[in-house]
Amino acid sequence: QVRLVESGGGLVQAGGSLRLACAASGITFPIYDMAWYRQAPGRQREMVASITVARITNFADFVKGRFFIIRDNVKKTVFLEMNSLQPEDTGVYYCAAHYRNHSDLWGQGTQVTVSS
Repeated sequence: QVRLVESGGGLVQAGGSLRLACAASGITFPIYDMAWYRQAPGRQREMVASITVARITNFADFVKGRFFIIRDNVKKTVFLEMNSLQPEDTGVYYCAAHYRNHSDLWGQGTQVTVSS
């Protein structure tokens, strides 16, 4: 069964850190580009960070220098390390897997809440 399962969300104070994980199963993980998106209440889903099969990373301007994305092909897991969190980082964080012209795969999301 193809699954992406996010974990690591929670409540944190402004300035704090969280590490999200997305564990994949049922796919050949190393051939997928991976990405993290987030959706804040009342807003559209937006890309946060991505990492290609060649480990080339890309970050949204609003997280550059604060967030880092790492993939572990042995564990079939992609991580999002989030530092210096701010209330505007609050939202549901989703993991996505992309392979060529196949439909993207999505996880169920994990809630991140940053209190001021």
